[in-house]
Amino acid sequence: MGSIKIDRIVRSKRRTVAIEVTREARLIVRAPLRTSSEDIDRFVEKKRIWILKKQEEAQQRLGRTAPKRFVSGEEFLFLGHSYKLKVVDDGMATLSFDNSFLLSHAHLEDARELFINWYRDQSYDRIGERLKHYSSVTGIHFNKFRITGAKKRWGSCNTKANIFFSWRLIMTPLPVIDYVVVHELVHIEEKSHSKVFWNRVGSILPDYRERRRWLKDNGHLLFL
Repeated sequence: MGSIKIDRIVRSKRRTVAIEVTREARLIVRAPLRTSSEDIDRFVEKKRIWILKKQEEAQQRLGRTAPKRFVSGEEFLFLGHSYKLKVVDDGMATLSFDNSFLLSHAHLEDARELFINWYRDQSYDRIGERLKHYSSVTGIHFNKFRITGAKKRWGSCNTKANIFFSWRLIMTPLPVIDYVVVHELVHIEEKSHSKVFWNRVGSILPDYRERRRWLKDNGHLLFL
């Protein structure tokens, strides 16, 4: 029985060792600064069964997630709901939405870029609205926000109180968007994922665990 491959080790001022299996089935270990490689290997070995199970689940999800082909009848997520795509030949302008996506046949070669741009525009409007709402509710002020193409982080913030969201987040249900918005707002005041941080998130969204679970279970679907 061979050793389990560790794809990345992140050392920081944290107090305990933690492991994460990403949606690509990669293993990330987060450890205190002085934790030895031997101690990390022993910790990973103790978690062998759990790690292998999570990696198998991730690989199965990846196998079920085929790249979009942008053909009529294919479904695309928006705010947690699936909508079918119709490729039309009526000379319409590029891409539009009205309880289904309508894509001009003349712009098929640019379909992926058109969808990304549409999702970005929706993200600025919808996520921006939720960010302003929760900033008002919590009294936590941010500097500015931006929509990015991040594939591995749904949201992030920096020391200047700037907040960043992936455009992929607009595919998720509104309660999930709210969770990521609140998560990043609270990080402006609490930088680490400490007990204080999670208590603050929980005081705003008592069911945040269920919302976070949706992302963990369905994050592999948020790609084109």
